[in-house]
Amino acid sequence: MGVKHGRDYGEILQDLTKAVSLISDSYLFFEMDSEDWERLGPEDRLEVHEALAEDLFYALGTQPSIDVGSAVVIHDSTLHRINVLIGDQQMTFVALI
Repeated sequence: MGVKHGRDYGEILQDLTKAVSLISDSYLFFEMDSEDWERLGPEDRLEVHEALAEDLFYALGTQPSIDVGSAVVIHDSTLHRINVLIGDQQMTFVALI
């Protein structure tokens, strides 16, 4: 089902893909190790990040927060956005409306 949204799903997915690409150890979500990740080329990494973004979009419809490597992805239903908290110092968000 995914999270409730008013924006075009494709735009949300594109923005969420960019946001998760900021997570340096995002590959841990798929139980990859750093060596496997380093062997991937840019196109393959983009595919992994797109798959991660799609998985998160749908999973956040049933659970409010998900750990992704050293980050936490949170659905804020009040502000209609998905927050991506990376470590202690970096945050970005994806608007849903």
